[in-house]
Amino acid sequence: MDIASLADAVQRGERRAVARAITLVESTRPEHRAQATALLETLARTGREAIRIGLSGTPGVGKSTFIESFGLMLVEQGLRVAVLAVDPSSKRTGGSILGDKTRMEQLSRSPNAFIRPSPSQSHLGGVARRTREGVALCEAAGYDVVLIETVGVGQSETVVAELSDIFLLLLAPAGGDELQGVKRGIMEAADIILVNKADGALKPAAMRTCADYAGALRLLRRRPQDPEGFPKAMTVSALDVSGLDVAWSEICKLVEWRRAQGHWQTRRAEQARHWFQEEVRQTLLARLDSPQARAVMQTLSGQVADGQITASRAAEDLFARIWPEMQPTNPPESLDAATDTP
Repeated sequence: MDIASLADAVQRGERRAVARAITLVESTRPEHRAQATALLETLARTGREAIRIGLSGTPGVGKSTFIESFGLMLVEQGLRVAVLAVDPSSKRTGGSILGDKTRMEQLSRSPNAFIRPSPSQSHLGGVARRTREGVALCEAAGYDVVLIETVGVGQSETVVAELSDIFLLLLAPAGGDELQGVKRGIMEAADIILVNKADGALKPAAMRTCADYAGALRLLRRRPQDPEGFPKAMTVSALDVSGLDVAWSEICKLVEWRRAQGHWQTRRAEQARHWFQEEVRQTLLARLDSPQARAVMQTLSGQVADGQITASRAAEDLFARIWPEMQPTNPPESLDAATDTP
């Protein structure tokens, strides 16, 4: 593959080239990983930045409908919009439906929009392992806004906050009360809470839910990256396309304030460090997928199952056999030795 030609096509904003580039970075083949690294290093010099918006919510809350209506509104304003949707993978077959393009039929036909569904595979936290690289490719292609739709797994889905500038949490009417709102996890990561489906017979319930969560947000400790009034709760209707312009106005207000106060670049630097550490962890796990490591793991797994050895001791033995050079030169004294009296 000609990496230079692919990089040029991505920088020109060719959607087919962006799709090919994302396929390349998602590949696990060693030769593709080397090419993907070269491509990302080439495109990193473009210096282009987009507003990265992470979006999460429980299944059925209307994330895809919201993204289509929101994306069409941004496109009408002259912005280029990329959507990276993460689809859950089956634990039985490993497959994914990847049907977000079908759900976002109108947005997918717009020449200024790009939609890419990706399988989550075994990665936890609602995003795929290479979602961050996909965001970087969309930025290099000149997209103004990158929307990252997560799987939708619940209160622990906070990984998307580590690759987005603004984190939106979509909720359904009658989805909780103030006690639900103060639960830690995803609520603490949200910048704006949007109560969707605020239309028709559900509108009164949506208004009550919004009021409950607005009250709950006031009980949370204020974060240094938030101006007065944030995080906040709002009502929207993706079906009636109401409240979306107000939500975009609040997003722009928050982006401008964070840029002016220096939180924007600080946060992106912290995210870069986080993903470096995550890449190290994933690389170490990949190193365990070798014939030698699998043989040792199989032996130790049998010993753990039989109760001959604890899981923690088995893990230590595994690394001692595979990577002896990584063992500490001066191991700490055992607990028994530390508690013995002379």
